[in-house]
Amino acid sequence: MSMSMVAGFWVIALLLIALPGPDWAFTIAAGVRDRTVYPAVAGLMAGYVILTCVVAAGVGALVASTPAILTVLTIIGAAYLLYLGGCLLKRPAPVQLGQPDSMTSAPWWARTVRGAGVSSLNPKALILFLALLPQFTDGSSSWPVPAQVAALGALYIATCGAFYTAVGLGARAAALTRPRVMRALPKLSGAAMLTLGVVMLGEHAALLVS
Repeated sequence: MSMSMVAGFWVIALLLIALPGPDWAFTIAAGVRDRTVYPAVAGLMAGYVILTCVVAAGVGALVASTPAILTVLTIIGAAYLLYLGGCLLKRPAPVQLGQPDSMTSAPWWARTVRGAGVSSLNPKALILFLALLPQFTDGSSSWPVPAQVAALGALYIATCGAFYTAVGLGARAAALTRPRVMRALPKLSGAAMLTLGVVMLGEHAALLVS
């Protein structure tokens, strides 16, 4: 596995991470509503660990070659986003310093599980891990293909962790210095999740009809 292939994968991964989507909305909401963003980010990273293991085990090739499975996963992901977005709009009250709300009072593992669900069902991530990542492996390399997949997955996970930690902390800093932002961000994140969920369902409904 050449360094040029690793660099090429990292550039594509960074561009996908930087593209706003479910992970962004979830991280911003966590940064504003929770006392700390780290459990949420850890959950996102855990979801990508799951995807890396799936691809490294060879299951990813089967999933990628079976459109029906990808469709089902996308529909599940859309439904999950609709659920999270609905929860945010139903309980939009922002966090007051030292006074956690209902979401903040949830144990750290529950917030981590939420994050794992968001990332492991993120359509961008499914495309990257199931379709693009295997293309950056080299069958003639001295590294076995599963080891190459694990290395590329680890690179993506580390980049994801650093990027979304910065996003969450930035959202929290902006919210704490601007009360209007603190009040608006949870609602905006919830609306973004609902919109993404509806768009995902609409796209696959259109494909099924056609």
